[in-house]
Amino acid sequence: MNSFTAIFFTSRMNTAIHSSVQSFINYLKFEKRYSEHTIRSYHDDLAQFFNWLEMQYGKSPLKDISYVFIRSWLAELKEKDQTSKTINRKISSLKSFFKYQVRTGALENTPMTKVISPKNSKRLPSFVQTGQAKELIQSLENTENWKELNTKMLITLFYNSGMRLSELVNLKESQVDFGKKQIKVLGKGNKERIIPVSPETIDSIKNYIQLKRKEFDLEESCLLVTEKGKKLYSKYAYLLVNNFLKGSKELKTLGKKSPHVLRHSFATHLANNGADLNAIKELLGHSSLAATQIYTHNTIEKLKDIYKKAHPKA
Repeated sequence: MNSFTAIFFTSRMNTAIHSSVQSFINYLKFEKRYSEHTIRSYHDDLAQFFNWLEMQYGKSPLKDISYVFIRSWLAELKEKDQTSKTINRKISSLKSFFKYQVRTGALENTPMTKVISPKNSKRLPSFVQTGQAKELIQSLENTENWKELNTKMLITLFYNSGMRLSELVNLKESQVDFGKKQIKVLGKGNKERIIPVSPETIDSIKNYIQLKRKEFDLEESCLLVTEKGKKLYSKYAYLLVNNFLKGSKELKTLGKKSPHVLRHSFATHLANNGADLNAIKELLGHSSLAATQIYTHNTIEKLKDIYKKAHPKA
């Protein structure tokens, strides 16, 4: 029994609903080949909704679930101060679930047609300034132990490649092309993309691999390992980056201090230096240009600042 199945059996969800949800989760896992993190998000959203539904209305078959039930749940989430972004993600999970039920013939229609998504507030992503990013990497030059070495590699790779956390921890040595100075990344939906990196980054990776082979007798081909020689995992990587950014005096005013901030910094610095938006989209592995367009806001803010400083009538 996998972890998703186990969690559903401990809930109050009735057997028919459980079977429908588990079938959908298997579809995401084996056909769509979504990442474990994405599947977990779908799973948790659906578990939350169906457990709430049962507590409020008792055991209801799928065909009896109407948009009224869903709107009531969403209204309750809003009362609990859930953000528009969180609510929209839950709506997206339910839309995908009910669409799958119609596709498989379990339902004739989806109850989601009358559910309207709230507008997301356009909050600009936090990012590290160019000078600060250079100082961060330089401060990690003299590493004394594996935690510091891993921190250096994580900061370097996140900022120089814009990779997602899940992509970086699963990176294999074979995905790095030292000759062409590029990295082949396996992104969402198993989509491959090529990210060019600097000669300095390539040298850092080479040095890391040499130290790793001296220290550990490894059979696995993963690039990054813990101080025990085990494959790096997401929580370990997140905490290393988070603790390092929190400890930086230069970044006290920075809001979030997660690995994603470095991904945002990568994209923002490219946009601010005139990179084509479609090129940034490809480097980040976004499926649509809409997700990438947020970085144009930072570019506009920079242009406004230049205008105010340089134009005599500003």
